[in-house]
Order: sequence, then structure tokens, then C-alpha cells
Amino acid sequence: MGTCYWMCKCAVFWLDTRTKLQPTNIIPSTFSYAQIASIPVGYNNPHLRTAASSPEMINAIINRPALGNFPSSDYANILKTGILAVAPPGLNQVFTALAGSDANETAYKAAFMYYRRRERGEDGEFSAEEMESCMRNAAPGSPDLAIMSFKKGFHGRLFGSLSTTRSKPIHKIDIPSFNWPQAPFPALKYPLEQYAAKNAAEEQRCLEETEQLIKSWYCPVAAVVIEPIQSEGGDNHASPAFFQGLRDLTKKLNVLLIVDEVQTGVGATGKFWAHEHWGLTSPPDLVTFSKKAQTAGYYFGDTRLRPNKAYRQFNTWMGDPSKALLFKAIVEVIQRLDLVKHTAETGAFLYDGLQKLAAKYPGEMQNLRGKGQGTFIAWDSPSRDEFLKKMKGVGINVGGSGESAVRLRPMLIFQKKHASILLEKIEEVFKA
Repeated sequence: MGTCYWMCKCAVFWLDTRTKLQPTNIIPSTFSYAQIASIPVGYNNPHLRTAASSPEMINAIINRPALGNFPSSDYANILKTGILAVAPPGLNQVFTALAGSDANETAYKAAFMYYRRRERGEDGEFSAEEMESCMRNAAPGSPDLAIMSFKKGFHGRLFGSLSTTRSKPIHKIDIPSFNWPQAPFPALKYPLEQYAAKNAAEEQRCLEETEQLIKSWYCPVAAVVIEPIQSEGGDNHASPAFFQGLRDLTKKLNVLLIVDEVQTGVGATGKFWAHEHWGLTSPPDLVTFSKKAQTAGYYFGDTRLRPNKAYRQFNTWMGDPSKALLFKAIVEVIQRLDLVKHTAETGAFLYDGLQKLAAKYPGEMQNLRGKGQGTFIAWDSPSRDEFLKKMKGVGINVGGSGESAVRLRPMLIFQKKHASILLEKIEEVFKA
């Protein structure tokens, strides 16, 4: 049979470690939120437990190297067979980090260094004035450059990443910030089929305003950062056409495109990386990741995004080999059980059920969204906080985002059986 690896006061989940998922008749209470979208293949997964007790893992934990100076002899192979084995199409290099905020922060630094490297030329050296002025936080050594983000976006809480976070005041209050531009993110109307023309016009408006902001900002915009789905700001979506338009715009204006896949990455949308849904004609310049990967960093393709001198992009740890080993084991589970395809199919089943509930209870479930996006589904609720509280009362932990959104973030092992129980419990709360 299998090994019991998911237990809580109300649930047990089983997995056959060799072949396939085994259905259960109960739904784990935290299955629908999964530690803020960060648990990919269940608690106490036997394959991850094996990886966690391996000699390689023990060595990585108790003899943790300062990767920037002294990487272990097997670290390149760990990356090649794990993190880089699932690199987004067109991106074949990685810089490892510690968390999502860190991944974005270091991606921004890479973008700024790339911008100045391009200005100086490949063989350009730092001037004496640049070296002296940067120590005073002054130009030209500390130049005025910006990262553009979007209204309601979330990219972390470190100093640089917080300047691009626009989701909630509580994240930003009292913290000094950079004067960086904020572009409008499309506010789509639902159902999409009914408002196709209006939504297309809204996306075009946003692209035009984005272009104008980049061209008119008081300093050069080195990069634009965007989430495939604005996960903390309300689960806000845009069409593939919008993202292709943004990619075309960044190419036209010679600005880097950073796609923040910290929450959307690693299979939850029915693609390993959510931006694969867009069908871009050229890949993003950088893609950041964390959460379900259990590690963090950014992928890139252009070698000029590598620092051209030592210690420019550096800290003691620069990632964690133990977490890279864990992600490698996660990838093995995902691939063996075909969990990305599984999530796409389960998500389609779940969305269909939610669509029926939305038609039956229009006052409770509004603006249902996430069709074709795996289990990365959300809707708006006029009494969202009360709904979340009542769901906990029936044994299911569901998350919120933005002002009124209910967001679902199941693990990749979430099954149709669990979706049916979730739908049952949602209707039970609606009826109460």
C-alpha cells in the first residue's frame, strides 16, 4: 500500500510512493492554504523524509558552506539535477537565495548592475569618482535608477523589494522607500467572456500608461517586475495578450522584465511556471522563485546578468544546499506522479464546481477567476473575513488576499475527492 504522511486532528492522507496518489474520503484542514502556498507535496512526505535523512543532507546541514567562496564539490550537480532541471524555458542559469524577498532583492541588484555595465561597455572599469561617491550614497557611484512595479503587487518586505510592494499599507508604513514608479494593473471584469472588449481596452490603457511612465520617470527604469497573478493584492489576473504586450514594451524600451513566480511557481497553475501560460515570443529576463520550491533565487539566461567582479552580488550563505537538496526531492515527486498535469485536471474539476456554486449563490461568490489556472482559483466575497472564520469552523483553512478575495492554495497532491469535499463545505457555510 502506501505510507501515511499527512496527519492532523481531522485528516490522514496516503500516497503510494512508487506510482500514484491514493484517494481519501477526508480533506486535511490546511490542504486548501498549505502554509501560505508553500507546501507542494504534503506533510511528512516519505520521499522528502528519505532525502532529509540522507548523508548528503546531513552534511549540508551540519557543514553548511559559505557558497560564494567555498561551495561543496557536489553543489553544481545538486543545482543541475534539481533547480536547473526545471528552469523556465530560455533561462539556463540560477542565482540561489534564501527567501522570496531575497530572490527579488538580488534580482533587482542584478538588473541595476546590468544597466550600468551596458552603459560602460563590456570592458568599462569603475571610475575613481564612482568609487568615491558610492561611499557617500551619491551619484555617479550610487546612480538614480528604478524598478517599476504594479498597483496591488507584492514582492516582499526587504528594503528594495518593499519599495515595489503595493498591496497593503501595513507592510510599508514607517519604512523609508525608493522613489520608484507604480504602473496600473488591469482591473478585469467578470465573467471574462461577457466583458472581453472592455477588458481588452483596460489592458491596453494599462500598457499605454506603463510606457508613458517608463519614458517620463525622473530616472531610468532598469527593470519592470510583475506577478503572473497578483497573489497578495487580491488574486488579480490579466490575459496572455497583456503580458505579451508588456514583454514587447520592455524589449522596445530596453528594460528588463522580471517575473515574480514566488507564489505562482512550481505547478500550482497547471504549468510548472505560471508565465508558461502566456506563450511569450521571448522569455522573461529573470524569473524569481521560492515558496513551494522550499528554496529561493532567480533564473536568468543572459550571461551579462552575472556580476563581472567578485563580491558584487554576495552574502555569506547565498542560498542553502540543504534546501536545494529538498527541492531536488520535491521535483522528483512532482515528475514521478505527474503532479503538474494532475493539478491542471483537479483545478478544472474544482473550477467547474465553484462555477455552479457561484450561479447558485451569487450574493456570496462573485468574480470567480482562475479558469485554466490549475487550483490557483479565487473569488470575491462581500463578507470575506466572516466566511474564512466559518470555514475554519467546518475544518477547512482557506486564505484571503486583497480587500475581499478568497484564495485557494491547495498542495499539488490535492485530488478531485478533496475538491468535492471542499465544495460541500463551502455550500454548507453558504447555507448556514
